[in-house]
Amino acid sequence: MTDPSAAMQDPRTLLGEAFKRFRRHRLAVVSLALLVVFSLAAVLAPYLTPYTFDGQDVALLGMPTPPSLAHPMGTDHLGRDNATRVLYGARVSLLVGLLSALIATLVGTIVGALAGFYGGATDNVLMRATDVVLSIPLLPLVIVLSGFLRPNLYLLVLIIGVLGWMGTARLVRSQFLSLRGRDFVEASRALGGSGIRIMFLHMLPNALGPILVSTTLSVGGAILLESALSFFGFGVQPPTPTWGNLLNSSRDWLDIAPWIATFPGLFILVTVLAVNFLGDGLRDAFDPRM
Repeated sequence: MTDPSAAMQDPRTLLGEAFKRFRRHRLAVVSLALLVVFSLAAVLAPYLTPYTFDGQDVALLGMPTPPSLAHPMGTDHLGRDNATRVLYGARVSLLVGLLSALIATLVGTIVGALAGFYGGATDNVLMRATDVVLSIPLLPLVIVLSGFLRPNLYLLVLIIGVLGWMGTARLVRSQFLSLRGRDFVEASRALGGSGIRIMFLHMLPNALGPILVSTTLSVGGAILLESALSFFGFGVQPPTPTWGNLLNSSRDWLDIAPWIATFPGLFILVTVLAVNFLGDGLRDAFDPRM
């Protein structure tokens, strides 16, 4: 939770202090750099590899080939370069993770802010609705919706985002409950500030740190969920590669060509760990008591 005097300080000073604390968290800094590299590699994939994600080498059809100079991550049974497909898969997996987390954060922040600021019946209704959604297993629900809708990329983002806001809502509610009795909130009320203005111009900046941490953790969760959906065949469909459907396509070759699954699995592992370490660094930066 933010310091009680935070509202009276220059926001630039608060951000500067948070940045200094973040720089001391070496694992978080390395994780941030790694995520930036992964993102740039995904965006620049057409310029980093001489192959296309669906291009086939007819001389290599029928049997996966191991890593070599020409194909650093080997090829699959259709003669497609695995490194290229992993890079293009990063585009989808990272985009789904980021956009889904932003949607979940937006919905959760609005619900939590309304519940925490107004309290009473509003709080009861919104939190009971949150509890109901939390009681439904997320992965089976998303699988059912994906099975009915056969979503494209952006519909999948919307489904994951809309069903992943509950943790953020509870977090924001707790922050707003602790902030609504502060002097700066009472002063704003006395000056005639509207509820919306008080919530989003005065209280929300003081809850920004925990929200940023929640967003980063949501990115990792969304990447794992998208990968699981694609692995089971309910996510983005081939030939568009994602890390999840690359794992799915490798199942029949694990005994003779394990490298097909190793590289996308490794990228999922490293990315999710990096996102979690980044979240730890942001938490420590915005809450120096942790």
